[in-house]
Amino acid sequence: MYGIVNLKRWLRYAAAAVLAAGAVGVFGTLLTVFAADSGVELPVIMYHAVIDDSARLGKYVISPTELENDFRWLKSHGYTAVLSEDLIHYTETGAPLPEKPVLITFDDGYYNNYLYAFPAAKQYCMKFVLSPIGKCADLYTETPDQSPYYAHATWEMLREMQDSGLVEIGNHTYDLHSSDGARLGTKRLSTESMDAYREMLSEDVLLFQEKAKTNLGREPVLFAYPFGAVSEGEPEIIAELGFKVTLSCEERTSTVTRDPQSLIYLGRYLRPTGETSEAFFSRILG
Repeated sequence: MYGIVNLKRWLRYAAAAVLAAGAVGVFGTLLTVFAADSGVELPVIMYHAVIDDSARLGKYVISPTELENDFRWLKSHGYTAVLSEDLIHYTETGAPLPEKPVLITFDDGYYNNYLYAFPAAKQYCMKFVLSPIGKCADLYTETPDQSPYYAHATWEMLREMQDSGLVEIGNHTYDLHSSDGARLGTKRLSTESMDAYREMLSEDVLLFQEKAKTNLGREPVLFAYPFGAVSEGEPEIIAELGFKVTLSCEERTSTVTRDPQSLIYLGRYLRPTGETSEAFFSRILG
């Protein structure tokens, strides 16, 4: 194994040298293919709420100015925001990714994402994935409320964002986003049989898919684990339900390869308030 790893490392260096020298021919072509197949580093940024009130800012809440500064920084440093379809095409068909891809994600589906993040995305051409809680989308569709502090986006707002081509809607469960009860997110209870767990999880996640199909015209291919909590056997259930990309809350940079499994449980960096864009991205991107 050590020899294989070293060979792969040597080939990566050799590929870079060959390409830098402008070499051509079969050897150069093979090295280029190998370099592509070795994968692409994909930083994934995790946002939640965006509120224009300094008293509300914190670990999960940033200001509109901070968000705009982030988008401006990414754009000025050559990053291109991608969505699930770009990642899936890369793994399944060999379609290339941008030189410096980044996946921008928002969890929970707050109205303030529609109020602040969507306009910023249009201004800076920064695509993002928004994973709402299905039950909250239902509740605020039935009883609209446009408070930036607590309201959630309606299905109509989600449809508008999706149809812009800038926003992908992910699945964040229909009604399993809770940490104050016996179950943490989608985790299996210690007293729960695997069959009962599979039935419970499938029923909830598929209900979201049904709601999305009805209200958005399509079903998500990305699943964001609430709180990043995952149980043994759960990834297989989620895959069986049709999801090709899943998101964790582990702070790490994932490497996306031609293997579709590389899109499972992607690492994400939580973006808190209080750091400049330069400091935050320098910290996580090196």
